[in-house]
Amino acid sequence: MASYLRRHGLLSFVLLLVAADCATSASSIRVDVIRRPSGTTSSIPAFREAPAFRNGDECPSPSAAGRVEIAMTLDANYLRGTMAAVLSILQHTSCPESVTFHFLAARLEAEVLASIRSAFPYLDFRVYRFDSARVRGRISRSIRHALDQPLNYARIYLADILPPEVRRVIYLDSDIIVVDDIRHLWEVELGDHVVAAPEYCHANFTKYFTDAFWSDATLSSTFDGRQPCYFNTGVMVMDVEKWRSGAYTNMVEDWMAVQKQKRIYHLGSLPPFLLVLAGNIKAVDHRWNQHGLGGDNIEGKCRSLHPGPISLLHWSGKGKPWLRLDSRKPCAVDYLWAPYDLYRSSLPTLEE
Repeated sequence: MASYLRRHGLLSFVLLLVAADCATSASSIRVDVIRRPSGTTSSIPAFREAPAFRNGDECPSPSAAGRVEIAMTLDANYLRGTMAAVLSILQHTSCPESVTFHFLAARLEAEVLASIRSAFPYLDFRVYRFDSARVRGRISRSIRHALDQPLNYARIYLADILPPEVRRVIYLDSDIIVVDDIRHLWEVELGDHVVAAPEYCHANFTKYFTDAFWSDATLSSTFDGRQPCYFNTGVMVMDVEKWRSGAYTNMVEDWMAVQKQKRIYHLGSLPPFLLVLAGNIKAVDHRWNQHGLGGDNIEGKCRSLHPGPISLLHWSGKGKPWLRLDSRKPCAVDYLWAPYDLYRSSLPTLEE
């Protein structure tokens, strides 16, 4: 092993480990010390190291019972958002050492993993490969290209990918900032429900499906006996055990198959979740998903905050705060994201 490192360098060795780990799609890797060799070039952004966050005295022992499990997708294109999201969660929780992150990635890129470990040396995280082939034939074109990416559908397969000991998980998109203790969301009582999320019953639910769906009595009857309301799948608490035992993955896939045949919706992975779960989720306070800050899915125009308390900010929609800030055309809400940005620009600054 030592001779291999001398000949090829640490990064090549990490790539070798990653390749070996890809033998099964549900496998994970526990990442310890990974550093990018000096003198290498990469398209992966450079990030500053975050402060070390420690548990308070009131925190439970770091056992499985006291842990908060968070799942996110990991994509080099959204890495800057992921870094900011992780920092905000750690900064605002009273028990940061009791938070475990589960990252789902279509490709296990050593440099991405190295960036996370470099920015968060003490972070407890695991990475799982999501096999894009599992959904590639199931995806129908939507109104925005980003919504058609296979990784956008990985949340459907959380129960299949995560290890059996993970019984509950919070799923979060990469374009969020948490400004409250994530433990408050983790501790929501699910009861008999499989998913908890903020629910928006004032939204026009019919617009999430086509006329072809509503005019088909057999298809639309799926909502009989339910009072379906819109919920955003970028922030969900999921009972992984109930999802597995109830075969919810199969139910979502069945609706994706209908979509391929009859075109019953226009948005990526959200509508099949609504078809299976709308009207049967545990409603969570709206403060846990101040969504839509990225604007609409077509133009990404600026939007203002909704009134009321805020625990989580979500730049769902086309506009992402890091892109708008870099273009020097930010929306007012993007300045709320900026303090959590760990990106280290190559441009000279006064501090340098």
